[in-house]
Amino acid sequence: MTIGSDLAPLLDYTRWERAQWHAWFRDAGPAALAVDLGPHGDGRVNTVGELVRHIFSAEQRYVDRIRGAPLTDTATVASGDADALFAFGEKSRASLRELLETFPADQWDVPRQVQMGAHTRSLTPRKMVVQAVLHEIRHWAQVATFLRLSGRKPGSRDFLVSPVFDQGSSLISS
Repeated sequence: MTIGSDLAPLLDYTRWERAQWHAWFRDAGPAALAVDLGPHGDGRVNTVGELVRHIFSAEQRYVDRIRGAPLTDTATVASGDADALFAFGEKSRASLRELLETFPADQWDVPRQVQMGAHTRSLTPRKMVVQAVLHEIRHWAQVATFLRLSGRKPGSRDFLVSPVFDQGSSLISS
């Protein structure tokens, strides 16, 4: 088994969830992406649109770190444009999928020193990839919460209502 096959159900789930969110934000319009996250953040992410960009940015940056590449600058991705955000999300997911397919199997558990903000951490590529996927799932729950608090109803995004593992589902890991 490879890490990609181990993560396949969660990658399928997040692909489904992204499609649900993209359609919802398209219907809801730019005002939904502009919902404020409130006064208690750290100042880096202030709106729902910025949080969505953060989800996709983090995925791409974990791939960059694993590859030893310069971190992708995501500041130019428009946080108020659902199509631009989710197009970037497609690119970040394609980067992750390509990494899962091509990264040397004997390197997944080799720790490397990774600079994250002011801290240097010793992390394995496996741990970073799992973090990227769990990070996304956690933040989508926050997106739903902020939208509900602002009076919007984004619908259910639970794993149980997703088509993952359902017989006849068109979701396949690719």
